[in-house]
Amino acid sequence: MSAFKLRPFVPSGADFGLAQRFFEALGFEKRYGDESLAVYRIGDQEFFLQNFHDQAFQENYMLELAVDDLDAWWARIDGLQRSGDYPMRAKAPQAYPWGKRELHLIDPAGVCWHLSAPV
Repeated sequence: MSAFKLRPFVPSGADFGLAQRFFEALGFEKRYGDESLAVYRIGDQEFFLQNFHDQAFQENYMLELAVDDLDAWWARIDGLQRSGDYPMRAKAPQAYPWGKRELHLIDPAGVCWHLSAPV
């Protein structure tokens, strides 16, 4: 047995349109969309943005996205955060004892994204 891709379903929160605009502003390419689902891609990585809202679930859902240039991602995320266009929170990159630098992003739905790179 083998597997070659894992594509999570990420809840959009109460405002599906806002969530789509947010991920596009982050640099994800929308590959498909209808009223209940959108498929986003960056590089070889994809996820399904699901028009789904359950606050308790969203606030306990986490993902890790391993990236090659964490500082470039931080620059984009920090710019979005400072713009005030999206209800989001982000924490600057720092090194962790498990051997990664990470930044933490809480998207408009409340989902926690760990963007990481090796130290």
